[in-house]
Amino acid sequence: MPSNSSRASSTAAAGGGNAVYGLGWIGALVFYLQQADAWWEYLLAFLKSIVWPAFLVFDVLSKVSV
Repeated sequence: MPSNSSRASSTAAAGGGNAVYGLGWIGALVFYLQQADAWWEYLLAFLKSIVWPAFLVFDVLSKVSV
């Protein structure tokens, strides 16, 4: 069984990724909300901002030549 100190360090390392994702989510939400005109577009903007990493990875991989 791992010691308490090893569990604490793995939890602290995960906190940095959550902060980056949170800032990215806020930025994506602002970006998509600026493009929205109707109420359903605001809802779609919120949903898109949740899955913004999927759009990012898709765009990067679509530009990579095989």
